Amino acid sequence: MKVYHVAKTGSDSAPGSQAEPFLSIGAAAQVAMPGDRVIVHEGVYQEWVKPQNGGLNDVTRITYEAAKGEKVLITGAERITNWERVEAGVWKVVLPNSFFGAYNPYRESLYGDWLVHPLDGSVHTGEVYLNSVSFYEAKSLDEVYHPQMRRMGYAPPWSPNTEVIRNPDQTIYQWFAQVDDQQTTIYANFHDADPNRENTEINVRKCCFYPDKPHVDFITVRGFEMAQAACPWTPPTADQPGMLGAHWSKGWIIENNDLHDAKCSAISIGKDGSTGHNLHTRTQRKPGYQYQMEAVFKGLQLGWCKEKIGSHIIRNNIIHDCGQNGIVGHMGCAFSRIEHNHIFNIAIKHEYFGYEIAGIKLHAAVDVVIENNHIHDCTLGTWLDWQAQGTRITRNVLHSNDRDLMIEVTHGPCLVDNNIFASAYNFDNAAQGTAYVHNLCCGYMRRINVLDRATPYHFPHSTQVAGCAVVYSGDDRLYRNLFTFSDKAPQEGFFAGTAGYDDCTTPDQYLKELVAHGNTDAQKYYDVAQPVYVGNNAYYGTAQSFRCEQDAMGTPGFATDARVVVEDGKAYLELALPKKPLGDENGYLCTASLGMPRITEELFENPDGTPIILDHDLTGAKRDGITTIGPLEALDAGKNRILVWA
Repeated sequence: MKVYHVAKTGSDSAPGSQAEPFLSIGAAAQVAMPGDRVIVHEGVYQEWVKPQNGGLNDVTRITYEAAKGEKVLITGAERITNWERVEAGVWKVVLPNSFFGAYNPYRESLYGDWLVHPLDGSVHTGEVYLNSVSFYEAKSLDEVYHPQMRRMGYAPPWSPNTEVIRNPDQTIYQWFAQVDDQQTTIYANFHDADPNRENTEINVRKCCFYPDKPHVDFITVRGFEMAQAACPWTPPTADQPGMLGAHWSKGWIIENNDLHDAKCSAISIGKDGSTGHNLHTRTQRKPGYQYQMEAVFKGLQLGWCKEKIGSHIIRNNIIHDCGQNGIVGHMGCAFSRIEHNHIFNIAIKHEYFGYEIAGIKLHAAVDVVIENNHIHDCTLGTWLDWQAQGTRITRNVLHSNDRDLMIEVTHGPCLVDNNIFASAYNFDNAAQGTAYVHNLCCGYMRRINVLDRATPYHFPHSTQVAGCAVVYSGDDRLYRNLFTFSDKAPQEGFFAGTAGYDDCTTPDQYLKELVAHGNTDAQKYYDVAQPVYVGNNAYYGTAQSFRCEQDAMGTPGFATDARVVVEDGKAYLELALPKKPLGDENGYLCTASLGMPRITEELFENPDGTPIILDHDLTGAKRDGITTIGPLEALDAGKNRILVWA
């Protein structure tokens, strides 16, 4: 095993020892072999690191780490100090296209499948930053000279406003670029600032740490700050490069990093272009849905399996201020753990919008565990799309998001347990076969069937496809959750509590109605609503229970004033209760008591096939005798203030 050192005092012609370090991380990335460590010393590294070799297994991995106690920044940006003043506030810089190499972010428009707004190529992967704060791209040069104080952005369709109108008193910093065959001219309105005296940067590189080929396995990336990458739009039907990512590999550990200001995605554990790249947008031959289905089967042909792809660990990172995602992945995310990350300010600039935006956005999250993360101030907290099978979302705190969680066109088993969902809009449930257990739900939700597109499901704990099915909706389990809401749902189709399942059957009703329909095969499954399993939930405020729930509890009309408060990097839950919400004495909920979804016929169990026992709460405290409803054993009568994330 060798230890290589990198320092700003080094040389790339040096041997990379502590006494004679490399100058660039990229130089070390060319020679590091399985079992080696690369220690990077304090400084700003303006490069795209492309590891050429991977480790062999968990024991002989290649580790890249910041030296202990030293601040190391890998940036996709370059500082620009030769701005020319044009007129009051407006400056320009002229750069030869060779400055950017093969990838010019000011020529590269955001583009691809499921990108909804804008479609005119007016948003590019480039950025301008003043003292690390990103500007807005103007639609025209005239807009730079005459900034729009009330600038329209692209809000998601579920937002209260379809147009984002910024504070009219807010100073709008904007830029615009003109690119010809020889040079790139960037104009920016800095108002009263002098860009040559301040720290003014522009995006130059697509990525900060990302292999340029797949199957670079077993790499650890630890302790870095990474920022300002010009990474592109990353839908599930395209190549998915992130600012930092594994590029269709296995066994990466990404930990203790500060990742921010990716144009699109901070961390990618997704697919590469070999299974298709924006074919719907490029050809208009088939729906994106069809190309995504093909990508799954192409992935299987190319070796998508537990032995070759996925099984990453992403932990203890701070991920913030990115345009599309904190973490993104399709297929390459399978069998991974995402734990104790702080994710915030994702997709809140609203410069663009598409259906691939969230703090965490995963497709085919087979046997993925998302645990103990703090996710807030995002357009959407977490979105699990297609094949969330064997997935577990546990002990997370989500609040102040436009929406907290969406689960879409998947068939379970997916377990959502011991979480706090404290935004006004908690769930979009366009799935079936999910178990919601021991959660605190402070907002409203929506249930949707999806009968026009079947999606794959798998043999248990495998990527091998067992079949495809539509989402009938239902087949969910909702036990021991605490529902509280202080208003009424905003419109028809939304609900607080479990009353939105009133059109579902009970398990006994379901079987009787199916038998009564005779042997009509597929049609009766469209005609008979799937069952729902509901029990032992508590309801406060305007939250309402499922029509057949026998053991509902709580105090309708009681205002809990539930909220999550963040102070000094710690999150506290505050809420009031008339009495301690105690459940029954039937023991802990577990794999045996949750049954199995009807379509996949897979148990709610751990990725290794062992049973799950829900005997601990969100904080890790052991649950006692008569279990407390909700995610926290410490809840009690009166006003509660409980530390829930630090």
